[in-house]
Amino acid sequence: MAKIYVVGIGPGKKGDMTFRAYDALEKSDVIIGYKTYIDLIKEYFPEKELISSPMKKEVDRCREVVEIAESGKTVSLISSGDAGIYGMAGIMLEIVPESIETEIIPGVTASNAAAATAGAPLMHDFATISLSDLLTDWDLIKKRVDLASQGDFVISLYNPKSKGRTTQIEDAAEIMLKYKSPETPVAIVRNAGREDERVTAATLGTMLEHEIDMLTVIIIGNSKTFMKNGKIITPRGYKY
Repeated sequence: MAKIYVVGIGPGKKGDMTFRAYDALEKSDVIIGYKTYIDLIKEYFPEKELISSPMKKEVDRCREVVEIAESGKTVSLISSGDAGIYGMAGIMLEIVPESIETEIIPGVTASNAAAATAGAPLMHDFATISLSDLLTDWDLIKKRVDLASQGDFVISLYNPKSKGRTTQIEDAAEIMLKYKSPETPVAIVRNAGREDERVTAATLGTMLEHEIDMLTVIIIGNSKTFMKNGKIITPRGYKY
């Protein structure tokens, strides 16, 4: 019986995929996803039918997955990180008919990968916020940044800056500085978990001086976050 897997492949390396994710891809006749994600996994599955599609074609991609499954094949729809966090799981479940079995396979998120590289900045309550306003009103995004900052959450920012969106990260920094010290430790992680990974330790006050783009995850600490031995740590509160 045909089946759809919606798979979070993590950062992309085989070692960062879960056993369930790799097993689902092994069981699939077809693997489909955004071109960058297909490029990340194609060396591991050279015998599979691989289909890549461009950005902003998420709905069309899901419809193609349904068509492939209805033809009798097992198909995996892949996302980097976790498919249920800014990934393809939601839209796939909205579109797929009840007659097709669909399984969501979790993966290592960009925040998880970035945090592990930077140290342990997510040890206490944190908020994950995308600064992309393609699908969400910018005033609502600013409100979320404001309230998360008021609540002293560690904040993990996705999609912080693109060629067409250059001021959103500046606005977000200005909002956070109303509630957080400019000395708050910040991890700027580009291509987390990939071959050309780059980690920069900064502060909220100096964050904008560094390279930031769509491949970057930024983790801004809370009022207790500190640096030790080159690593960013947010204490849980243990006594020692």
